[in-house]
Amino acid sequence: VFKARMGLGATRSSGRCPCPWQCSLNWITFKGWVRSVRSQKEVLFLHINDGSSLESLQVVADPSLEKRDLTFGSAVEVQGKLVKSPHKMQNMELQAETIHVVGPCDIWSFPLKMKERHPLEYVRQFPHLRCRNNTLGALLRIRSEATASIHSFFQDNGYVHIHTPIITSNDCEGAGELFQIEVSWAKESVEKSHFFNVPAFLTVSGQLHLEVMAGAFTHVFTFGPTFRAENSQSRRHLAEFYMVEAELSFTESLQDIMQVMEDLFKTVTSTVLSKCPRDVELFHKYVAPAQKDRLEQILKHKFMMPLLLSLQWGCDLQTEHEKYLVKHCGEVPVFVVNYPYDLKPFYMRDNEDGPQHTVKCLSSAATV
Repeated sequence: VFKARMGLGATRSSGRCPCPWQCSLNWITFKGWVRSVRSQKEVLFLHINDGSSLESLQVVADPSLEKRDLTFGSAVEVQGKLVKSPHKMQNMELQAETIHVVGPCDIWSFPLKMKERHPLEYVRQFPHLRCRNNTLGALLRIRSEATASIHSFFQDNGYVHIHTPIITSNDCEGAGELFQIEVSWAKESVEKSHFFNVPAFLTVSGQLHLEVMAGAFTHVFTFGPTFRAENSQSRRHLAEFYMVEAELSFTESLQDIMQVMEDLFKTVTSTVLSKCPRDVELFHKYVAPAQKDRLEQILKHKFMMPLLLSLQWGCDLQTEHEKYLVKHCGEVPVFVVNYPYDLKPFYMRDNEDGPQHTVKCLSSAATV
C-alpha cells in the first residue's frame, strides 16, 4: 500500500502532497487484488489488498462503477481520493472515481473462496496462489524484513558479504548427506564423466569458502541456500534452507562470538516486531500462541550460559536436553560451549585442557 501510505503520511504531516505521481491532494492510483465485494443500493464497497500489508484498503464507490467482471480475486486499478474514514476500524478509505479490472477472475473455478479460512494443506496445492493466503503472506513479509535486517546488521558492523558457491566439490560437514549433481546427457553416455571432471554437489555450508575470505577481509558473512540430503521428513530436517554464516579473524574469545550472535538475534527480532506487528499478531493468534511472548523474552534478557549439566561426559546433547536447558533458564536462549573433542570436526581448535579434552566452539539453543 506504498502510494496510499505515502498519501496518508503527507496528510498527517504537512497537509501537502509531495508525491510526484499524485496530481492533487490525496489523489492516488491503487492497484491490487479484490478480497471482497459488497454492493448496496447507494454505495459499492470493495476491499483491495496489494500484498504489502495484512490489511486491505476499503474502496467506496458509486454502484454505477460496478462491472460484471469485478469479482473476488480479480486484479484491479482504482483511482480516487484518499480520505479519513468515519469508521473506527480503519483510518483511511479510498473514494473511487474510476475502477479498471486489469485481470478478471472466474469465481466459480477459482480455488480460493471469499470469507473461507482454507487449511494450509489445501492452499499448498496451488503454488501460484498460495501467497495470497493471509498466513503464508504474513510469513513471507516477516521473512523479507528478517532477511533485510540480517544484511543490515552485518554491513553496519563492518562485515563483507561473500557469495559462496552453491555448486561445490567439497563436503564441508563430512557426513556424506549431499545432493550430487549429474547432467542429463551423462546418464545416457556409456562412459560417465563429471561435468567439472570431479564430483559436484549442492552446498551444505559456505564455511570453508568463508574461512579463506577471512584471511583477507577479517570480518565476512554469507547468507544463502544450503541443501541437506538427510533421510528424514521431520520439521528439524529440511532439504533446503537459508543459513547465516560468519567468520571473524583475530579473535581468541568465545565471548566475542557469543556477543555477535546475541546482538544479531536481538536486532532481527526487534526489527520483525516493530515492522511486522500485524503479521506477528496473526501468528500469535492463530498459529503459535506463545511465540510472540518468546520473541519479547529474547529482547528483555541476556542470553545465558549454563554451567552444570547432569550428563555423562562425552555424550552429545539431544533435543530433550536442549529444551530442558532453555526452560530451566526461563525460556531465554542459551549458549553451550567447549564440546568434547571427539564430538566435533577436526578443524575445531583444541583447548588442550587435560583429561576432558574439549574444543573451543559453541552452539545456541532456543525454543521455537
